[in-house]
Amino acid sequence: MRQVRILATLGLLAAAATAQAEVSSTWTLTNDYDFRGASQSAKDPAVQASIDWADESGWYAGAWASNVDFGPEVDIDYEVDLYTGFSGGDEEGLGWDVGLVYYAYPDDSDVNYPEIYGKISHGMFSGALFYSNDYVGSSENAIYISGDVGVPIADTGFSVIAHAGYNFGDFWDQGDGSEYIDWSIGGSYTVGNFDLALKWIDTTLDEGDFWFSSDDVNNTEGRVVFTISTTFPWGAE
Repeated sequence: MRQVRILATLGLLAAAATAQAEVSSTWTLTNDYDFRGASQSAKDPAVQASIDWADESGWYAGAWASNVDFGPEVDIDYEVDLYTGFSGGDEEGLGWDVGLVYYAYPDDSDVNYPEIYGKISHGMFSGALFYSNDYVGSSENAIYISGDVGVPIADTGFSVIAHAGYNFGDFWDQGDGSEYIDWSIGGSYTVGNFDLALKWIDTTLDEGDFWFSSDDVNNTEGRVVFTISTTFPWGAE
């Protein structure tokens, strides 16, 4: 399958490049690819991988890929995101990040679209704003604003994590669309080189409100999502 080949390609690139300190690769397994409260894999498991390059100046670039499932009537099997940006911070612990991501669906380039973003963080809190002028190739704008908190529990490796996001803009006002909030709450745990997270994800949408959903495709109902990820190169134990 093509999505397996592209994930394998990312893996080979990562294996060749991780000898360089500025290059890393993150691999993730999840029971459901969630994107802003909506399932992108029809509530089925997904394999995801990235390769990332970062410079001391704060400039970074990378690529990320995942299998997707938008139903039998949509011939799209995988997604590849390309991104670049600048990040930095100050001595008081304030962090910032601005960049551009391009969501690509090689099976159907008509739904490719760009998005610019800005992020800010301090301590356990972070927030982000995303804007696209051509969301999923619709020629309509879409805006996403979100906030996250991660509260570590002493030195246990556990953290309580929570998220809330608001989807709005012209895209969500057209047809039977609807602006909505997605949210999640759960916990994360780091053990060795692996990060685990278990979250309850839900939205303010009722069944059928997400106007391009059917059955499990783009499902926005409450559900449990589990992820396990690791980043290469592994540090010395």
